[in-house]
Amino acid sequence: MKKTVHLTIMCMSTLVLLSTAAVAELKLPSIIGDNMILQREQDVPIWGWDDPGTQVTVSIGDQTASTKADSDGKWLVNLKSMKAGDGLEMKIKGTNEVALKNVAVGEVWLCSGQSNMEWIVRNSNNPQEEIAAANYPNIRHIKIPHTPMATPQENVKSSGWEATTPKTVPNFTAVGYFFGRMLHKELDVPIGLIGSNWGGTRIEPWTPPVGFKNVPALKNIADNLDSFPQRKANGAINHQSPLALYNGMIAPLVPYGIRGALWYQGESNRGEGMLYFEKKKALIEGWRSLWNKPEMPFYFVQLAPYKYRGSETALAEIQEAQTATLSIPHTGMAVTVDISNTADIHPRNKQDVGKRLALWALAKDYGKKGIVYSGPLYKSMKVDGNKIIVSFEHVGDGLTTRDGKAPSHFQIAGADGNYVDANASIQGNTVVVHADAVEAPKSVRYSWHQTDEPNLSNKNGLPASPFRAGEK
Repeated sequence: MKKTVHLTIMCMSTLVLLSTAAVAELKLPSIIGDNMILQREQDVPIWGWDDPGTQVTVSIGDQTASTKADSDGKWLVNLKSMKAGDGLEMKIKGTNEVALKNVAVGEVWLCSGQSNMEWIVRNSNNPQEEIAAANYPNIRHIKIPHTPMATPQENVKSSGWEATTPKTVPNFTAVGYFFGRMLHKELDVPIGLIGSNWGGTRIEPWTPPVGFKNVPALKNIADNLDSFPQRKANGAINHQSPLALYNGMIAPLVPYGIRGALWYQGESNRGEGMLYFEKKKALIEGWRSLWNKPEMPFYFVQLAPYKYRGSETALAEIQEAQTATLSIPHTGMAVTVDISNTADIHPRNKQDVGKRLALWALAKDYGKKGIVYSGPLYKSMKVDGNKIIVSFEHVGDGLTTRDGKAPSHFQIAGADGNYVDANASIQGNTVVVHADAVEAPKSVRYSWHQTDEPNLSNKNGLPASPFRAGEK
């Protein structure tokens, strides 16, 4: 009997040891894998999990870095900055060894926001031609699935990095892809695109706690972070609630090396006016804090004209908030008033959207000289008798209209604040605005109705942004 018990204990112990051995395994987050693009010319964080105390060694090219897994099993090494290149293999050895294939070093951008960022190549302009021409093995994309979570996550499931081929590109973020393609052609380096986006989402779910805490106007959220994200009646996480998507779709990406972020969102926050500017500040400052990059580039798309329900000026008011975001250093805005479809909230021309974002990056981050990267932006106004003279920044090679007609969609008002349609003419780098019905003008506005598709631009083909001035 004792012999039987002894054998049973030995067998159980052996099973426990075998089970423990099976659990002991080097693991990596989904953002680190085959085909990944690492950010060049910056330290490269590589991390994962293993048994506590396990020695982990990471090697790529001519460098090797080692560390030990901490008491929770997490480990992290920072590889020294690397120059652009491809065809690399990364070996990671801990309890077991993993070899990551086809690794490249280049430029990495986060592509986030709602449906116009999630909008895919297959549903954009000229899909057949774009898909057939998509042979760019060094433009690679990883899609982060919709994952609202209650607390910040260390990992998120994904299908991994994919190289651009006619088979894979149809489901890439179109804005991100066309942005990346232009960078790839101009810089001749690998481009990585992290597609973490979700159609219909508000800005608050994407924002980390530190972002809310740094913006006094959002104190009502910052003081109640413990109550977020909220849950639906069925117990599921409300993906529109503050923190929900930061927890599940942004936190797991940190500290993966990126150059900057692209953002196309705002439709779901329409109606908030300048409060949206405060929320953009929270998002931008929050993400910069996460990555410990206070000057991280953040380039975004201004919403396009569309026939929304409700207020006919709410779009212009959020466009105003988006323009105000340019006051935050290291930001840039792609204006889209000329490539819209007022009957479709998802304009199909994502090629020009991606190109306009890329112009900002090429000029501001990659040292390309002589690039006109922005359309005209309001600078100042001066009342001259019965006229208002409007001056602009970013006039490029000069002001013009894209249809050769007089500047459209200007309105003017006197002290009573009643706006009337106005005549406008280009005079040098200014636009002179007047209306016979307003003898003593006080204020002016441009493209202030949601379906306005105005024609003012610079001669470099970039449109002017909506604005209002003189009301206060």
